[in-house]
Amino acid sequence: MWKRLFGFDPAKHTVRTEVLAGITTFLTMSYILAVNPNMFKELEGMPGGAVFTSTALAAIVGTLVMALWGRLPFALAPGMGLNAFFVYTVCMGMGYSWQFALTAVLIEGLIFILLTVTNVREAIVNAIPAALKNAIGAGIGLFIAFVGLKNAGVIIDNSATLVSLGEITHGSALLACIGLVITAVMVAKNVRGAMLIGILVTTLIGIPMGITEWGGLVSLPQSIKPILFQFEWEHIFTLDMLAVVFTFLFIDLFDTVGTLVGVCLKANMIGPDGQIPRLKQAFMADAIATTVGACIGTSTTTTYVESASGVTQGGRTGLTAFVAACCFAVALFFSPLFLAIPAAATAPVLVIVGLFMLEPVRNIPFNDFSESIPAFVCIIAMPLSYSISDGILLGMISYVLINLCCGRVKKIPVVTGILAVLFILKYIFI
Repeated sequence: MWKRLFGFDPAKHTVRTEVLAGITTFLTMSYILAVNPNMFKELEGMPGGAVFTSTALAAIVGTLVMALWGRLPFALAPGMGLNAFFVYTVCMGMGYSWQFALTAVLIEGLIFILLTVTNVREAIVNAIPAALKNAIGAGIGLFIAFVGLKNAGVIIDNSATLVSLGEITHGSALLACIGLVITAVMVAKNVRGAMLIGILVTTLIGIPMGITEWGGLVSLPQSIKPILFQFEWEHIFTLDMLAVVFTFLFIDLFDTVGTLVGVCLKANMIGPDGQIPRLKQAFMADAIATTVGACIGTSTTTTYVESASGVTQGGRTGLTAFVAACCFAVALFFSPLFLAIPAAATAPVLVIVGLFMLEPVRNIPFNDFSESIPAFVCIIAMPLSYSISDGILLGMISYVLINLCCGRVKKIPVVTGILAVLFILKYIFI
């Protein structure tokens, strides 16, 4: 039964190791329960309590599918970067409602299911230049860090220079700086659950500073009725919807692929033929969780790279993921704790997650300027334009134009060329 449910083999695995690995994975990624409500409550009509519940439920559903069907030690939750794109680009930047964004996430999830069933995802992955794949994660990392610093008041508006350093000697900005030092020290010392502990400690420090508003510890999960099945269909055939859906799908595709490959390599789970075990099931868990998450009111759900922390502790089967899902279920009853956390306490985590997402930069061939310049355009455009989608679009366009003008037409995948033309038309006419 254990093997059938979780791929657990008593001859190779121990329950104690798998349980500890699952708890470790939860501790390293549970910061999303504080970060997601803080982001989404900036949108009118999305209460923090409802978003907290939907975030936990999406994590539970996705991780359970991964545990019982994929039988792999990976946990899922609404993805960092994807949530920022949802709130700050689609809603605040493009001016669309959060219902529009949820509709895009639903469409993306359904397309992801179709691509997984038909095995088309490999063709899409192969059509995107490798340099841009590596640049997107890094650009999102800078964008996330910038969002965290801005929300905490460490970076503020400046009419002369666009941005400048805020008043970091008091208030929210000071608390964020204190939290960054505390969290960074624990991360550097490889403390388990460093980011969650950092958030909690920073939140406690904020109480005497008058920044944290304490509302209790335990309560029943808040209703998701205000955000349940809230879709908006009138814009589904617009070019903006196409761009938003493509961006969600694109980021989710490569985030999941990168996470699965990286964590499987760390766990020595790659087969002799170089294939990831049960890859299709892992993709399907991601697709199902994204679709369900859209229905219950949250952004794209994806496989978390923090799963590597559990794998490092010895987790190798779906039992690890099952334990992580159970931890998210328990966390549902601690919403007052997570909702009391101020933006200044989550800002350090956003900065550190941004650092983690810079790692793919090392794979960009900087000596080949036809590759590195488009990659740099993609990276730098995201934080400076305050838009993940514009960074990706400008990166794709510059890649095609530079290589086309250099006479390297054969380097440009057909799909990439078609997308670049569509993106140029978007900037001209929309």
